[in-house]
Amino acid sequence: MAVSVLSFPLTSFHEDGSLDADGYRAHVADRLAAGPGALFPACGTGEFFSLDEDEYRRVVTIAVEETAGRVPVVAGTGYGWAQALRFARIAEEAGADALLVMPHYLTPAPQDGLVAQVERIAAGTRLPLIAYQRGQVAYTAETVRRLAAVPGVIGLKDGHSDLDRLQRTVLAAPGDFLFFNGAATAEVQARAYAAVGVPAYSSAVHAFAPEIANAFLTALRAGDHGTVDKLLRDFYVPFVELRDRAPGYGVSLVKAAARLRGCPVGPVRAPLTDPSAAELAELKTLLATGLDLVGATL
Repeated sequence: MAVSVLSFPLTSFHEDGSLDADGYRAHVADRLAAGPGALFPACGTGEFFSLDEDEYRRVVTIAVEETAGRVPVVAGTGYGWAQALRFARIAEEAGADALLVMPHYLTPAPQDGLVAQVERIAAGTRLPLIAYQRGQVAYTAETVRRLAAVPGVIGLKDGHSDLDRLQRTVLAAPGDFLFFNGAATAEVQARAYAAVGVPAYSSAVHAFAPEIANAFLTALRAGDHGTVDKLLRDFYVPFVELRDRAPGYGVSLVKAAARLRGCPVGPVRAPLTDPSAAELAELKTLLATGLDLVGATL
């Protein structure tokens, strides 16, 4: 999964909010054609939080069918451990290869409770687990060492970007434990994460502009800092500034950008909201600029 960027496909909806299975299948096929290191359906970018169990089953099943074993399929799961296991069993039946355990619902919890949550899920599924720290979930280095000893727990996705803490965590974990940069718009911090031993990252940009995402990774791996800096300065940082204008735009802008490129992903579901007409115009200009930087077109 460290060979290429990790792709988190969007979940397609019709204008009335119902699941668009055909649109989703087409979107997944396009993401796979762009060569990701793994596919993560029904996760944060895929609006896991808005899917019921039947929709979740359809989304994961389509991802598995379209992938056909070419790359790992890591499905999202979450909420409390009991509900997470319901989704885990659906993912197993659908043929997923692993699970991304997203932060539990709402309440803060002590480290022992965070470990117990993951232990409960691991004990109830045959699928390997990648824990995800973000929001109210923040593991200490000692907790990650404990999680790494839980059978079936294979890695950690970090969304906090506390690099001092993350460096201590990487050093405390076993050498074969997987780490992923899961910061919002991860490319902005990719060099810093790589410096503490976490080179693999998820890319929301891959969901709408794989040409940009792949060009960035190629430049980063080659040590081409001039290209990296230009992509950051002229595309990624302005995208982040636009993303930060409203809560939830980490998904809403990605979906809007995908629609601008003709991807049949539809609108976001409430409580998320789509960008305004003025923001869409800004996004279109920015997207055209980013694509031009890598020799592609809108």
